[in-house]
Amino acid sequence: MEERLKKQLDFILEIDKEKNIFRQTHLSGQGRNENDAEHAWHMAIMAYLLREYANKEVDIAKVMLMCLIHDIVEIEAGDTYAYDAENLKTQKAREDAAKEKIYAMLPDDQKQELIALFDEFEEYETAESKFAHAMDNMQPLLLNNSNGGRDWKEHEVTAKQVYGRQNKTKLGSETMFAVADQILQENIRKGNLKE
Repeated sequence: MEERLKKQLDFILEIDKEKNIFRQTHLSGQGRNENDAEHAWHMAIMAYLLREYANKEVDIAKVMLMCLIHDIVEIEAGDTYAYDAENLKTQKAREDAAKEKIYAMLPDDQKQELIALFDEFEEYETAESKFAHAMDNMQPLLLNNSNGGRDWKEHEVTAKQVYGRQNKTKLGSETMFAVADQILQENIRKGNLKE
């Protein structure tokens, strides 16, 4: 087998491990914890369906690819819960080391392409990265809402913490932030989220 193809197939098998990285968020309807691959797939579909609500016109294929690859690094770095202040301190270093290791499996041109896309997502400067982040924020919010705030309650997350994350959604989509605000206000009223 040609070396390039072997590297690509090895990488494809490696990223199957993303299905074994479980997140704190539960599937809708009180389901089990979702895994990173499910989260990424869900975000990519959301991005496609909701693209008309991006603040600026975006290259939707690029946004979807960002959604699909953004958590591959967690195969090595592990999942960092959005409201875990201690682990958030080391997240960037862990994920940077992981991206070098995992993407190095690919042929050099594809390695560089995916690292650049991952870095663009992390830098949060382009319209595409801002909209991809809006999807990354909204997806667990929608699941948590469908579960009566189960994950917020389990982790004693406050409305202030969730708003801290959701306020960044505005950068990618004012419309989706308005939806997030409505969902959060409703969960505060129901007692699912502490003020």
